[in-house]
Amino acid sequence: MALTVGKIRRLQQCAGADGRFTMLALDHRNNLRRALNPANPASVTDADMAAFKVEVIAALGRSATAVLLDPEVGAAHCVAAGVIPGATGLLVAVEATGYTDEPTARRSQILPGWSVEKIARMGGTAVKLLIYYHPEARNAAAQEALVQQVAEACCVHDLPFFLEPLSFATDPAAKKLSSAEKRAVVVETARRLTPLGVDILKAEFPLDIQEEPDEAVWAAACAALSAASTTPWVLLSAGVNFEQFERQTAVACQNGASGVLAGRAVWKEAVAFSGAARTHFLQTTARDRMARLVDVIGQYGRAWTAFHPHLADSVPLDWYKRY
Repeated sequence: MALTVGKIRRLQQCAGADGRFTMLALDHRNNLRRALNPANPASVTDADMAAFKVEVIAALGRSATAVLLDPEVGAAHCVAAGVIPGATGLLVAVEATGYTDEPTARRSQILPGWSVEKIARMGGTAVKLLIYYHPEARNAAAQEALVQQVAEACCVHDLPFFLEPLSFATDPAAKKLSSAEKRAVVVETARRLTPLGVDILKAEFPLDIQEEPDEAVWAAACAALSAASTTPWVLLSAGVNFEQFERQTAVACQNGASGVLAGRAVWKEAVAFSGAARTHFLQTTARDRMARLVDVIGQYGRAWTAFHPHLADSVPLDWYKRY
């Protein structure tokens, strides 16, 4: 699908002036509740979660080109608190957290009562859909249909569509994919899903770095992912430690990535602190991490506009008549 003027403008708002993305993810729900109180997650209230997100965005929002939040305990709270800078993009998740059906055929769904239209109405800059996907899962076609459904809604409202596919094992006896399997699945997922109306792919690192420590192999896997994706892609952090994620980011950007949409790798230790200690961590360590990512991405990342080299020439004089 060709980019409309609305999508172009909103992608510009999500990226830096150089066309690269250093975005901060904080759309976590159940896993954040568990992190805030591992011994008793049920004691963590929605207000506690929202307050944590407001504090993190207040400290790091100016370090990011865009922030990703959820509708339940994040997006509206941070907007109302005034902690998202006006020049910073706001991505909002559209999916319900978790999945239904069996673990070998995971089904994603739109959060009940929520929609792409409502993201547009609240002032969101872009839409993010997390989808569990394996090309050989029995429900792969249904998951693809969901991607197309969200893509079409994003076109109606001129909102960029960020897709976050997460891989899983289809073998009931396997807890996770092997490194080689993960590479094959992540690359094939990009090949199948990005042509369905996706504007930016939020991708997993395309192998298991614990099983495969050779950075030359990392580079080849990232290059294969870039070749398979028809859109720009950014790297998710998946909760690895920051030093590992910084290495992954460098390799990914050297081989075609346009930046990151990073979450726990940046801020996860903050859940163990409170009060002044949490503020200090966010304003020192976490900010330094964001600055380091900005440097790496600025040095190696591929601008999203490189995928659309003739944007300025694609707007006819009478575009507004048919818009």
